[in-house]
Amino acid sequence: MSTHGQHEAPQRELLPGVTRRAAVLVVGVLLLQLGFVLSYVGAFHAPVPRGVPLAVVAPAGAPAGTADQLVAQLDGLPGHPLEATAYGSEDDARQALADRHVDGVLLPGTGTEDTLLVAGAEGGAVATALEQVLTRAEAAQQRTLTTTDALPAGDGDARGLSAFYLAVGWVVGGYLVASIIGVSAGSRPATRGRAITRLGALAVYALVSGLGGALVAGPVLGALDGGHTLALTLVGALLVFAVGAATAALQVWTGLVGIGLAILAFVVLGNPSAGGAYPAPLLPPFWAAIGPWLPPGAGTGAVRGVVYFDGAGVGQAAAVLAGYAVVGAVATLLGSGRGVSAPEPAPQPAGAEQAPVAPAPAR
Repeated sequence: MSTHGQHEAPQRELLPGVTRRAAVLVVGVLLLQLGFVLSYVGAFHAPVPRGVPLAVVAPAGAPAGTADQLVAQLDGLPGHPLEATAYGSEDDARQALADRHVDGVLLPGTGTEDTLLVAGAEGGAVATALEQVLTRAEAAQQRTLTTTDALPAGDGDARGLSAFYLAVGWVVGGYLVASIIGVSAGSRPATRGRAITRLGALAVYALVSGLGGALVAGPVLGALDGGHTLALTLVGALLVFAVGAATAALQVWTGLVGIGLAILAFVVLGNPSAGGAYPAPLLPPFWAAIGPWLPPGAGTGAVRGVVYFDGAGVGQAAAVLAGYAVVGAVATLLGSGRGVSAPEPAPQPAGAEQAPVAPAPAR
């Protein structure tokens, strides 16, 4: 009796116990490992402020053009650490800070003391960098600077990092569950019906995962305001489904390699560019540019927007995640059944061969 395994051609071994396929996978793992080191060290080894958006408001009663002169001076600082914009009033500048259009507000005083407003909820690193740059600039002008956190992170959210870690947890769940389904049931569903079932299961998992993450970060640990449980659940569900659907699509079209591609996109590139430890203005240009367009960055921004900024920035982040979800789901459906051959009949157990059927007697 022959079995399905006996019909498969033996894989050629490069070394005893090491097949060509295993060797290729090991090389792939090595490249991912080196990419991980390159990406994280490259993004974090030398954080430098680059074009940090700053609102500038002239003191009351100052001559016309004072704010523009300050803007020109700040924009001309060596290394271009700031991207200053003049605002007509303190209220307008504060609103720009709340809307996440700027990372700080400079309020020059009538004497020699100035005030810097920052949003610690956006991440403490950028607020610290702003304070350091402006303190040096103020000292050169014989002025002093006082920093006020106008939009601080919560008491249980040290340096505003909880949003990042929550988003990363959701991302990990998304690609892991899709990878597990693919490994256990085959990378490519045999039919579109099976693909729809997988996507449906992924959607259920995403909703449960979103709720679980929101509850843990909110009411359980108190890291994020528990009053946003529903909104965070929806953000988490969308993030998990987007990552899971994209990972499923990569597996459908590239097989096992798709898991590595998902890790490359969502972990190797996505995590360091997400704005967690260092927000975009402190990252090198490459990581600053890709961050908002990858799920970890979009998820981190959405969580912060929900909890601290009255929804500012959530719409754009949700659009990015929805794009991954839709494209991933469609690509999964289109690739399902592609090149899948009909399954072989199950082998009969030993001794159970069916006896040949005798021909019918002639009439």
